[in-house]
Amino acid sequence: MAIALDAMGSDRYPEPEIQGALMAAEALNLEVILVGDQSRLEPRLRALNTHNLPISIEHAPDVLEMADKPVEAARLKPRNSMAVGLELVKKGKAQAFVSAGNTGGVMFNALRVLGRVPGVARPALTALFPVRGGYCVVLDIGANADCRPEFLLQFAIMGSVYAEKVLRKPHPRVGLLSNGEEPGKGNQLVKETYPLLEKSGLNFIGNVEGKEVFNGEADVVVTDGFTGNVMLKSSEAVAKLITDVLREALMASWRTKLGALLAKPAFSHIRKMLDPSEVGAAPLLGIDGLVFIGHGRSDARAIMNALRVAHEAIQANLLENLRDALKERLSSLETPTPEDH
Repeated sequence: MAIALDAMGSDRYPEPEIQGALMAAEALNLEVILVGDQSRLEPRLRALNTHNLPISIEHAPDVLEMADKPVEAARLKPRNSMAVGLELVKKGKAQAFVSAGNTGGVMFNALRVLGRVPGVARPALTALFPVRGGYCVVLDIGANADCRPEFLLQFAIMGSVYAEKVLRKPHPRVGLLSNGEEPGKGNQLVKETYPLLEKSGLNFIGNVEGKEVFNGEADVVVTDGFTGNVMLKSSEAVAKLITDVLREALMASWRTKLGALLAKPAFSHIRKMLDPSEVGAAPLLGIDGLVFIGHGRSDARAIMNALRVAHEAIQANLLENLRDALKERLSSLETPTPEDH
């Protein structure tokens, strides 16, 4: 099993990628192909890979930076590390691709190289939100700012397959993000999507608000990419605010410091639950290949967990299950797939 890793993706590339690849190769017994500038990667990998772990290098001379415009950069830098890594997946030399680079760049190159799963109008970027009792699959979180009801139906199908096959949640509960629980609430997109999800055959539980999401009442939540991205960034900001304020309060006096020491196991559990590096990467569902996108600030641990998530998706035959589920659900509904212009 080989996974192609964009070694020029994170803010501090290639150090987190090299170290994360070493950690994953040792812990998960998988082969990692580092894709990037060989002259930069080879000396560092040779110095660190003292145990001869199965890590190789695929040379890619170009780097797609965070500030680059995806379409223009793909034309000016055709041998960028994203394009080269995705080509490895297309040729069957790797079973998945992982990058902590420019999200738009990964999306554009993945569509250009791998295309969509048959029946998918728009791929969706997917996040795991920490909620009461575990994690909730939320999509889309930024790939598609403007959506149609058919898109959200496809997001729900793909999210359900991911929750069932990778997170091992039987009959995942699907919720539609809205400003009210009652049917008929929400904007026009939500109102038109509701009946499609009702007829989908999925375990649709209706509209959900933020409180239901974080209370763990849904396993999958679907929304448009604009709303999902705002929700994601707001949640991350609130989590950081709470942990920062709590830390300051606990360090305020010797009494609170003593209390913090006694409660250290509980605080460690909360910190781990809210740490994005524990999740590692978000799957780009709907691409005809396994593609995962991590945060630009990813450290070695985050890269290792991104590779772990990709490894789990390969083991779960995620791509094949997505293809089968979309074909079955969409054909039974006779829902036309809009052309993406």
